[in-house]
Amino acid sequence: MRMKVLFKLLLLFGFNTSTGQIPTGYYDPATGLTGDALKKTLNLIIKDHMEFPYTSSNTDVWDILKETDRDTLNPSNVILIYSGRSVDADQEYNAGNGWSREHVWAKSHGNFGTTKGAGTDVHALRPCDVNMNLARRNRWFSACSDQYTDENGATGNYTDSTAWIWEPNDRVKGDVARMIFYMATRYEGDGKEPDLEVIDSIPSDHNTYAPVHAKLSDLLLWHEQDPVDQSERNRNDVIYYSYQKNRNPFIDHPEYVQFIWGEDHHIGETKHLGSKANPDPKKDL
Repeated sequence: MRMKVLFKLLLLFGFNTSTGQIPTGYYDPATGLTGDALKKTLNLIIKDHMEFPYTSSNTDVWDILKETDRDTLNPSNVILIYSGRSVDADQEYNAGNGWSREHVWAKSHGNFGTTKGAGTDVHALRPCDVNMNLARRNRWFSACSDQYTDENGATGNYTDSTAWIWEPNDRVKGDVARMIFYMATRYEGDGKEPDLEVIDSIPSDHNTYAPVHAKLSDLLLWHEQDPVDQSERNRNDVIYYSYQKNRNPFIDHPEYVQFIWGEDHHIGETKHLGSKANPDPKKDL
């Protein structure tokens, strides 16, 4: 029996020990901190997580997403992030007829690809419609005005005819923001890891490999407009208890976002914008 099949059976029969609660003492070192001190302490809490491969005959990102984004009304399906559609999980990519894996923090912005670490961190990976994944590409997140439509009509997502930006459906705007904030906290340049930062301007060169993502002010607004829901909490628990053994602090403590990036504690860097360009952003989705 293949290892990944065995792992699924273990989960089915109770191997998942998720309690639905934040582990006692997990965030104790962060108590009373704000600004850069809080961000650095959270990094120490959530770093060095268990890493899984992007694609493998053993447990990989495909397998984990089938658990984290399972349709509770139809457990054989996964829910796709931007459309909310429910599709057969086991088909995976299926030559473009299935679903794809969306790097919410576009992997070209930091040039980390699909290597273990930032490239396979399921806290910021979600199942996605193949065509919508291609449409979003590596666009920055910001408010847009042009409705994105697909074969089913209006999707609730927006893009822009002149700017390289994407506005996700209202249902997941907060999810997207908290995933971006997680990545900027988890990856601080240790070893070979990228040093990711959230900035409040749209870079003029959307092909840049610079390890930044935008736009901070819109992401802060979306975080407030779309509060943490139970599906995010469940997802956080599955990742922590069954796979990576680390959590997204901004799901457990939404107030940390304001403590770090709010008006009095604005953290963001532009020093990375001189990094070399990505010659083909279409390949980094």
